[in-house]
Amino acid sequence: MLCPDLKRRKAMPGRIFVAGGGALALGIAAWLLAGMSDATRTAAPGMGNIADGKRLYGEYCASCHGANLEGAPNWQTPNPDGTLPAPPHDATGHTWHHDDTLLFEYIRLGGQAALAARGLTDFRSGMPPFGEILTDAEISSILAYIKSTWPSRIRESQARRNRGG
Repeated sequence: MLCPDLKRRKAMPGRIFVAGGGALALGIAAWLLAGMSDATRTAAPGMGNIADGKRLYGEYCASCHGANLEGAPNWQTPNPDGTLPAPPHDATGHTWHHDDTLLFEYIRLGGQAALAARGLTDFRSGMPPFGEILTDAEISSILAYIKSTWPSRIRESQARRNRGG
């Protein structure tokens, strides 16, 4: 289920918002089949402008994940459709348990497609794709903002995941 803000959001100038699951699926398939290397596909994570990320987070993420990154109430209890409510992105959540590539892909492709790309097909994600709404640089800025709010020990722990540790 999409958050109310995303349902009514209009495509921004210069960006194409593809409506309909079929068109989205074809777009994702074309992107995956384009033969992009992992290095090309994941170049954006890690680089980003924190101030821009804070603004973008407020515009695109806060309606589901909370203005203070606190997540939806009862975020660990499945909704009737089997999806989980939006998790917190602060230190109390699990965002920092994931490497930058997964976080980037989760935003860009949506949760279901990002997990399926990693072979996880038995988890239902309600996270919609933002790759047709946000640029890669904007996604990276959102991640930079989120990470900037974590205590140093959590940032260090998450950074080790990016190094395979």
